[in-house]
Amino acid sequence: MLYQLFETQRALMSPFSEFAAASAKLYSHPLSPFAHTPMAQRVSAGLDLMHRLAKDYEKPEFDIRSVEVSGTEVAVQELVPITKPFCRLLRFKRYTDNLQVLTEMKDQPTVLVVAPLSGHHSTLLRDTVKQLLKEHKVYITDWTDARMVALEEGPFHLDDYIAYVQEFIRHLGPDCHVISVCQPTVPVLAAISLMASNGETTPRSMTMMGGPIDARKSPTAVNNLAMNRSFSWFESNVIYRVPTNFPGAGRAVYPGFLQHTGFVAMNPDRHLSSHYDYFLDLVRGDDDGADAHRKFYDEYNAVLDMPAEYYLDTIKTVFQDFALVNGTWKVNGQFVRPQDIQGTALLTVEGELDDISGAGQTRAAHALCAGIPPEHQYHYDAIGAGHYGIFSGRRWREKVYPEVRNFIAKYDHGEAAAEAQAQATVSKARKPRESRAKP
Repeated sequence: MLYQLFETQRALMSPFSEFAAASAKLYSHPLSPFAHTPMAQRVSAGLDLMHRLAKDYEKPEFDIRSVEVSGTEVAVQELVPITKPFCRLLRFKRYTDNLQVLTEMKDQPTVLVVAPLSGHHSTLLRDTVKQLLKEHKVYITDWTDARMVALEEGPFHLDDYIAYVQEFIRHLGPDCHVISVCQPTVPVLAAISLMASNGETTPRSMTMMGGPIDARKSPTAVNNLAMNRSFSWFESNVIYRVPTNFPGAGRAVYPGFLQHTGFVAMNPDRHLSSHYDYFLDLVRGDDDGADAHRKFYDEYNAVLDMPAEYYLDTIKTVFQDFALVNGTWKVNGQFVRPQDIQGTALLTVEGELDDISGAGQTRAAHALCAGIPPEHQYHYDAIGAGHYGIFSGRRWREKVYPEVRNFIAKYDHGEAAAEAQAQATVSKARKPRESRAKP
């Protein structure tokens, strides 16, 4: 019922939002007589803010049309090599007529960025992708809003998420590098662990950034909510059916608007201050400041619904049973054993001020991946960075990205990569496969 009420409110507010937008222009356009009345600038700013607070935010575009590679501007086109009911594998293909740069790009590492399925669209990682494109071939998981997936496509569980990741890794081949940001660190580690347990060649490296590998460490407000409420509470209070005006009508989901409300409630003063600053920027005519606000909230306010099965599986597996760290997690009847990973180097990244994944939660992956030699395991603490700062913004570009780039480069070619693969081959030869499949 809550979802239907939300949609009714959204429909009722839509004409008022459009009216506010038109009126704001009426009081700001230089050719309008209303723009020259007293307080016109403040009236226009207030109406514009009202429009943005009431409007519906659709999925943004990545809008990456070009990127600089070795001092040369190259064109970027989005391609979709694999389409699944709940996800697209999106490739950012780079083009140039410069033969030297083209040759250089062909030899650059292939990176699969696994974006979070946690309420926001994969475009939240736009800055991550844009920076990586300068020196890598980049693919990303583009998750589909569950309300847009027809009920006939069936349910989507955490096990299905893992299967998707494995399919994408196999498509890119064993020379790829995997970067998981926030929520997907857990299913990505599971996916690669299962591949290793089954004797498949695993990616050259995996980079895990700000994720709840062990949510018991330094629990945040997000962790506490998931751990302190019973599983039945989540089933009864946050799962709703998609209304009839969407393709996925009748599908059980965790609505994006609930996730968005939770995020805003974590820092209400910060958002209130940001909107007031936006109003002042409009009054002062600070177009750059106002545009920065619009870009951030166009992304932040655009949310998607998550399949109920996947959401509830994640709550139970990651935040209540701690199945990964306890060694009790089974996927399709097979135990998840991170200790079976041997030929894949590991880098974990944490933000000093992360209020989503606390200190030590991501770093816990190292203890689990006991089969990876210590010399192929690395950790980086991003000083002064919050959760979003480790994959977006100045700290990502200036501090975190150089670490990630150098780590990937080290294991893409050369002695380090050969050594890691050789050690894995020797270990497999010495250790019977059946013993690796046991918990």
